[in-house]
Amino acid sequence: MGKILLALIMLTALGMGAARAEDAPRLDRSDKTGALVVGDRPFLMLGGELGNSSASSLEDLDALWPTLDALHLNTVLAPVSWELIEPEEGRFDFTLVDGLLKRARTHGQRLVLLWFGSRKNGMSSYAPAWVKRDSARFPRAEDADGHKMESLSAFSKTNLAADRAAFVALMRHLAKVDAKTRTVIMAQVENEIGMIGAARDHSPLANKAYSGDVPAALIRLARESADKSSALKAAWIAHGEKKGGDWKTVFGADARGEEIFQAWAFAGYAESVAAAGKAAYALPFYMNAALIRPGKKPGDYPSAAPLPHLLDLWRAAAPSIDLFAPDIYFPNFSDWAGRYASPENPLFIPEAGHAGAATAPANAFFAFGELRAIGFSPFAINTMATPAESALADAYKALAGIASLILAHEGSDQMRGFRAPVSFDGEPDLSPQTVTLGDCRITAQFIDPWTERDRQTPANHGALVIKLAENEFLFAGAGVTFTFEPADGAGRAGVLSADQVDYENGAERTLRRLNGDETHQGRHIRLPPGAVTMQRVKLYRY
Repeated sequence: MGKILLALIMLTALGMGAARAEDAPRLDRSDKTGALVVGDRPFLMLGGELGNSSASSLEDLDALWPTLDALHLNTVLAPVSWELIEPEEGRFDFTLVDGLLKRARTHGQRLVLLWFGSRKNGMSSYAPAWVKRDSARFPRAEDADGHKMESLSAFSKTNLAADRAAFVALMRHLAKVDAKTRTVIMAQVENEIGMIGAARDHSPLANKAYSGDVPAALIRLARESADKSSALKAAWIAHGEKKGGDWKTVFGADARGEEIFQAWAFAGYAESVAAAGKAAYALPFYMNAALIRPGKKPGDYPSAAPLPHLLDLWRAAAPSIDLFAPDIYFPNFSDWAGRYASPENPLFIPEAGHAGAATAPANAFFAFGELRAIGFSPFAINTMATPAESALADAYKALAGIASLILAHEGSDQMRGFRAPVSFDGEPDLSPQTVTLGDCRITAQFIDPWTERDRQTPANHGALVIKLAENEFLFAGAGVTFTFEPADGAGRAGVLSADQVDYENGAERTLRRLNGDETHQGRHIRLPPGAVTMQRVKLYRY
């Protein structure tokens, strides 16, 4: 009897009958969707990024949570700045990090930590004072006229070593305090890295590197790249497909060639920081990028960032970065998001415009439904004045309810997203969009037929559609109207039934049966503008 009791005690100590610690968060690329796996299950990140200084005191953190809770978030993106965790060289203070972890756990939120190390929006404003004051030891980047810039040079081994040591210290701390609860599910390495004011660094260290030979690995990448948008490939071909030589010879002395040189340096720097951090505590890592306004040249925008035309270079030079993410503040959301979404680069949008933007619901439904995004996150989420009444809260509540359905259909041809493409100048293309799901051809219209035209903004309309079973669909969104026809063109398709539904923890609840006027006597399915609704629809052929 004593042996049996002892065995039961040992089994209990090993976790038998107790909650098992979660496995590490990861990107599952086995089915080419790149799903984010958290808590051993696919996870749809409904996020919000805090303002840059919103996590700089425990008092500030305490004030945030009512807003965050009201928005139906499941993930908060929060900065961790180098200057606050290492105020003196080699002395680390993780009080703020621990306070953030405690509050996130209390409120049932996951965290993505944003490392504001050597780079924040192309500058080094979050580096510690002991780094900023010693530019002899920690050299700055310089412009073409030799003027020092407000950014640490990526060509300095000292700069790299200090940044890397601080990031490793952060990851080691997380390994100690968060490995069981797994509150932190991802980390961002640096923030919007890039050169502003010049295409490349012109400091003495950078100039020495620029006069040296191009690494053979980069020339091989230029030769083998199949990326049709690759600036690397284009510059290499334009300058004679050289097998070797210095940077000017191989890629040219113009701003485009200089950007390639700087991108290789940035990517190597980021890789060194990320690889060391991942060795200390393995999390999915990503890097974000500030995007390009039309007509701008390298240096006018943050040059050499992980932008679409440089992604082949970044992926090759920084393999410890799991994905690259766009910060989209321009109206042409679907264009930029589409450039980042690929099997090699699962789509994550850490800064999906400013919090409170009326376009956020349409962008979220499109990103999740059409581009299989793993996460969506407006910026400065804590600044929303009336979060519970916001369109974002409305959309996130609906998306949280159907998250399991979205995740179950990722990677299949049974889910599609819709929104009117918008130009950089803000003009929407309101052309109908038609897709085929199973035996049904579905056409989406972005002008609501029962609302006066001057009372609606079609650029804010968007939806997703999931095929649940044969001739059965879920429609979710706002401001989009759908019509149907058989895919083979034989006969016509009608609405057999349409039920307005909602979901709570994945469980469906029917609110009411729609018919007559609501379905235009069986001729369409209408998601009215102004508020997100969901309908389960059965079609039939006649």
